[in-house]
Amino acid sequence: MMRFNVSLVRRILQRALLFFVIAPTPLLAQAPLGVKWEELTAADFANAIQQSEGTCILPIGILEKHGPHLPLGTDLINVRYVSVSAARQEYAVVFPEYYFGQIFEAKHEPGTIAYSAKMQMELLQETTDEMARNGCKKIVIANGHGGNENLLPYFAQTQLASPHDYVVYIMPLPEHLDQPGRPSVKDPADMHAGETETSHVMVSRPDLVHMDRAKDESGADQKRLNLPDTLYTAIWWYARFPNHYSGEGAAATKELGEFDMKEWTNELVTALRAVKADSESLKLQNEFFEKARHPLETK
Repeated sequence: MMRFNVSLVRRILQRALLFFVIAPTPLLAQAPLGVKWEELTAADFANAIQQSEGTCILPIGILEKHGPHLPLGTDLINVRYVSVSAARQEYAVVFPEYYFGQIFEAKHEPGTIAYSAKMQMELLQETTDEMARNGCKKIVIANGHGGNENLLPYFAQTQLASPHDYVVYIMPLPEHLDQPGRPSVKDPADMHAGETETSHVMVSRPDLVHMDRAKDESGADQKRLNLPDTLYTAIWWYARFPNHYSGEGAAATKELGEFDMKEWTNELVTALRAVKADSESLKLQNEFFEKARHPLETK
């Protein structure tokens, strides 16, 4: 019978314990950085700016009625959903909810927040200035609201009024009407809270779609103006769609929503990649500002 050597066993246990104490601990996999500005810590934000190459998205929506069945923030919800989805594919930092756009045409409906034109421009300028101060030197303003389609290009044009050390890019609302394979839309007047927009919210926030209310009001064109297409007047939208509802929300499908939101996301991903690769816009801006200081010397 073998004799039990207590001292030998003690030495073996001591060496084993020493190994576990001094052995290097395996490094934990670092969690990927989030894309939402408001959810990052200060240290993570600094890393995010570096990882994004200074590329940030400012999704802009609005607060307005969307028929009887969709949330007031529909445009904001949809464009931020797309922005976050795109930023996760092509890394960028996504600014928090921004709803300070143009919506005077819906002031007659409950829940609409319509800031003055002066406030819209000043707030947008200060926001992009502050974003740039925090390292966002390439700012993509992604639009989610039709009423901003004229405001935003004008805002971009005003960036030439004085020097900036950053570039503003405008991503307009997408055009999916002719995309191959897109599910057909029944109503030609499908412009606001109708089949298309309702389908989008069925993807971005299905819990906020009240489909049982979609037929409570009419989204038909009232055709209360008789003017040629060459003329524009601000009351045109109210004249045609006084309920602030255009189309037929009840016809929406998740299939259409998934198609459009995927295409919209892909377009924004493509735009982000182009923005990151753009090394000329800022150079040309600086050249322009220098010449603008001495216009008589420009050759």
